[in-house]
Amino acid sequence: MSRARVSIQPSLLHVGGYSVRRFALAALLLSAALVLLAPSTACAAPASDPENEISHLLNRIGFGPRPGDIERVRAIGTERYIDLQLHPERIDDSACDRRLEGLRSLAMSSADIVRTYPGAALVSRIEKRAESGDERARKLLASLVPVDERGNPRDVLVDLASQKLIRAVHSERQLQEVMVDFWMNHFNIYWPKGQDKVYLTAFERDVIRPRALGRFRELLNATAHSPAMLVYLDNWLSTVETAMTADGKRKPGLNENYAREIMELHTLGVDGGYTQRDVVEVARCFTGWTIGRARGKAGAGATETGSSDFVFRTRMHDNGQKVVLGSTIAAGGGEGDGLAVIDLLSRDPHTARFISLKLCRRFVCDEPSKALVERVAGVFRKTDGDIRAVVRAIITSPEFRSPKVRAAKIKTPFELVASAIRAVNGETQGGLPLANTLRTMGMPLYLCQPPTGYSDLAQAWVSSGALLERMSFAVALTEGRVRGVTAHPEPILAELPTEVNAMVETLGRRLVGRPLSEETSTTLRKTVGEAPASNRVRQTAGLIIGSPEFQRR
Repeated sequence: MSRARVSIQPSLLHVGGYSVRRFALAALLLSAALVLLAPSTACAAPASDPENEISHLLNRIGFGPRPGDIERVRAIGTERYIDLQLHPERIDDSACDRRLEGLRSLAMSSADIVRTYPGAALVSRIEKRAESGDERARKLLASLVPVDERGNPRDVLVDLASQKLIRAVHSERQLQEVMVDFWMNHFNIYWPKGQDKVYLTAFERDVIRPRALGRFRELLNATAHSPAMLVYLDNWLSTVETAMTADGKRKPGLNENYAREIMELHTLGVDGGYTQRDVVEVARCFTGWTIGRARGKAGAGATETGSSDFVFRTRMHDNGQKVVLGSTIAAGGGEGDGLAVIDLLSRDPHTARFISLKLCRRFVCDEPSKALVERVAGVFRKTDGDIRAVVRAIITSPEFRSPKVRAAKIKTPFELVASAIRAVNGETQGGLPLANTLRTMGMPLYLCQPPTGYSDLAQAWVSSGALLERMSFAVALTEGRVRGVTAHPEPILAELPTEVNAMVETLGRRLVGRPLSEETSTTLRKTVGEAPASNRVRQTAGLIIGSPEFQRR
């Protein structure tokens, strides 16, 4: 983990927009401690502490405990809880579903999103084409919803970000939400790129979410057919070199972007044993995998791959023989060439190892042991890529339960925000202000441009600026100043001791789920002991949520 020195000028010490000298001093000390503390020293709880063990489980397979969650898991047992989380369809999540009902674009087809959120610039272009006699433009213009019912394209992005936050905070299917987040990052799509503003909603809803705990081969196949992926990695433009347009012009030719990323990022990994020749051959296999036009469609239902807009165009396809990873794909296979590649990649041992490594990194620690990764990869191969079985193998492993890995992961900004709202028993409907909070922390949702997605390693999220943003959010949250969030902290404040030392210890345990370190406790006691009694609990809660212990999971 990085041990960079934190250097911040006193003039920058503004926390949540408030001028609070003592507060800021404590924030600085605690944030610096986050950088300097080694993972093994961040948790002061004894290894056999059952509360600590359950807190660890809730922080790794979910977004942290809400008040009362540890007691509920203890009542049913961790094995029963894990089994339920691995089968989300058995968990009633209707309360969370009701919170999503106001997000208008979530249930729309891609075509309906175009008709409802066309954007002024697009409408202007269509109107000009229609006025010039373009019959297709005229029909498209007629298909748009009435002007007073239209929304801004950015509303679709806000709906997506809101549903992600609402589900992380309120869903009872916590592991399902963790896995959707994991795969959305693994198969990253950048919302602003072209028509992905239209396609990304269906990508998460119809492609990723139903398969987050299914078989990897089916998930890979669905993403390959997805218009969102075809647009993002340019495969929709890829054609055999000799392909011609209807008016006799030469097509753009072979595009290798998707071929490279499906091997490097989606399956084999960068050291997965493929060559540049394999990249070219895979690109040839996927020529002709393209999209229809969502703008003019009637919004047909999704197919078994989750896509209603995928089209295979024979005239764009290279129908010659290919050799991929040493396997020959016979000439004349058509769309089946791409399916053959998906079969090869999803069952390659490098894929089993690469996906297992990423999942172990997500659930256990930044540098999981080779023995654990190999054991999990064995489960992947044995079960033909059954993601549920792979995740079960990880979260029931001795390595997952080891005290050495507790609180060893730095929360991403998304994980921090969701877990903090849960910790104060908060409610949220998402919204633009909360989405902007994540942007200031360096993690705007659905706006990661590189196909790598956001990093899951600590060094990506630890810097002096990022730590101050996190502390600012923590203070604002406990001050009730985060728009779109309402806290109901009564359960964590009930029967709270008034004596400072006892209050810090009790509140720390209730918010973090385990004892604070001695260093953090000492800093807090010195700081909040000087605060006015009327504001002491609120300040203490903000500092605890900004502390190293809470920012780890």
